[in-house]
Amino acid sequence: MSGGAIYPSLVGKRVFITGGGSGIGESLVEAFVAQKSRVAFCDILDEAGMALVERLTETGNAPLFRVCDLRDVSAVQEMLAEVERDMGGIDILVNNAGNDDRHAIEDVTPDYWDDRMAVNLRHMFFAAQAVVPAMRKAGGGVILNFGSISWHLGLHNLGVYQTAKAGIEGLTRGLARDLGRHNIRVNTIVPGNVQTPRQLRWYTPEGEAEIVAAQCLDGRIQPADVAALTLFLASDDARMCTGHDYFVDAGWR
Repeated sequence: MSGGAIYPSLVGKRVFITGGGSGIGESLVEAFVAQKSRVAFCDILDEAGMALVERLTETGNAPLFRVCDLRDVSAVQEMLAEVERDMGGIDILVNNAGNDDRHAIEDVTPDYWDDRMAVNLRHMFFAAQAVVPAMRKAGGGVILNFGSISWHLGLHNLGVYQTAKAGIEGLTRGLARDLGRHNIRVNTIVPGNVQTPRQLRWYTPEGEAEIVAAQCLDGRIQPADVAALTLFLASDDARMCTGHDYFVDAGWR
């Protein structure tokens, strides 16, 4: 998105983004790099992550990239400790990563349930737990958790995913209360149906038209629209915003 806001408070801030290799995450990495933040990100997709680093190298502010399976809590903790050493701390954590694979109720097994909770919810808590000590020491920080419009709408074949995403909003409320006196702000960003290559797998042109018809606004939400909200909530301009959910869904109901 060209002509977007510039936030002086984000210059030099140390930002870590999960799932930054593609889709919304890729746009988040690009947006913080453009703000002259110091950016690191992880993804399970090695080639996509390296391609993004290579493309952003020409900006003179190339991000750091780490390959990590967020289902492995020990790997998450080790990765964040390494990034903190490399960057001298983490000021902003963006818990973006998730996976919205469709599933029928009758096909869900206990193992699938546990795996989906690990993919979509558990790592957010442990990533936050890992960065909080450095944020306290620095005098504050920002944690942004990515939720989903899906459970607010009650969409089909997403019951386990929607359970995890609903839990994220509860996690945000709890962390915001526990960390607020340390000047650590915690919010949830709730995207609508964002036009990414992954989402295009699920929707025909007719399906996309139905989504737009259910929105208050015409047009398809782009990853850059989500990044714009993320930048604001990460900046000092949002210094009194915490413990809440912020939607960028074009009024989809």
